[in-house]
Amino acid sequence: MRLLLDTHTFLWYYSGSAELSETAKMHIENAENEYWVSIASLWEISIKHSIGKLDLDKSFDEFCVDVVGKGFIFLPIEMAHVMKASKLPFYNRDPFDRIIVAQAITENMDFVTRDNVMELYLENEPIRKIW
Repeated sequence: MRLLLDTHTFLWYYSGSAELSETAKMHIENAENEYWVSIASLWEISIKHSIGKLDLDKSFDEFCVDVVGKGFIFLPIEMAHVMKASKLPFYNRDPFDRIIVAQAITENMDFVTRDNVMELYLENEPIRKIW
């Protein structure tokens, strides 16, 4: 199974946070599954870190080197993702959430997120929200 991690899921898994659900952790750590992180998540993290809303305990560049070294697979933003995001209803107005859920739908990846609003986007899709 291919999983796309929402930004908070990625950060909580990366840091070993107790905020991550046991179900999400089990799916991510299942050796049969691939877990992916959107480049949009890195962009969101870079912005929050640069304005002081997110402490990474290291520079953003060091953080990126570390996550690459830990084997995370990154999903680039493609035109198909942007086109899908443009057609989504506005259940959520956060542009990062919208592009990431559009990527999950377009790439047919189960979406690992605590955000219940995301379920609205997945109602008629063959993928599921995992939490």
